[in-house]
Amino acid sequence: MSTPAGAAPAAPSPRVVIADDQDLVRTGFRLILTARGIDVVGVAADGLEAVAAVRRLRPDVVLLDIRMPNMDGLEAARRILAESPRCRVIMLTTFDLDQYVYAALAAGASGFLLKDVTPEHLAAAVRLVGTGDALLSPSITRRLVERCAPGAAGADRLTTAGARELAALTPREREVLTLMGHGRSNAELARELTLSEATVKTHVARIFAKLSLRDRAQAVVLAYESGLVTPGSAVSSGAARGPEPAG
Repeated sequence: MSTPAGAAPAAPSPRVVIADDQDLVRTGFRLILTARGIDVVGVAADGLEAVAAVRRLRPDVVLLDIRMPNMDGLEAARRILAESPRCRVIMLTTFDLDQYVYAALAAGASGFLLKDVTPEHLAAAVRLVGTGDALLSPSITRRLVERCAPGAAGADRLTTAGARELAALTPREREVLTLMGHGRSNAELARELTLSEATVKTHVARIFAKLSLRDRAQAVVLAYESGLVTPGSAVSSGAARGPEPAG
């Protein structure tokens, strides 16, 4: 069917590899995604098989379990992202593996899902990450980072290393990054800062470029690790930005 005049063409369906040591999980996820028009190009039963499958099949997205024999999901994620930087990794997890998920996000994974995810959420998450965005589950992302980021219970000011890392940002970009650290979406950022979503997207893209970030997941991790955002902190309009420079 042709695309209606003036309409943007639909994004191509991402090609997916599923890696989990439980056959039931692999089969179930494959059926769910295939039924929703997502191409599952391969499966793997452990980390070594996952790395090999990515090399061979060049998928867009990998669903990667953390606990697997021969090579765990964290090491597999590191190898996959080092060898295939355009590939996106979604970690499959449970609530008791927070530290491993945090390490995966810091290494460049684009997000995580609980294994009891609904079919609709699973498919939507794969499509989202396949477009290059990050998957941040609101129910556990903030708890995860607050518990696991180095110095999460530390001072309420920027670390010396964090200040150096963020020095390239403008005051507005620091404010945007702070709000991203608090889990705000682009639409929420636009409302809170009284900006258009297009302007917000430009700020976000510049932040990613200046700080060499892959996506929103790494931005949240950096916001906490640098001390820009601290556990339990609130943010008010202009608080993160401070005074605008003269001229």
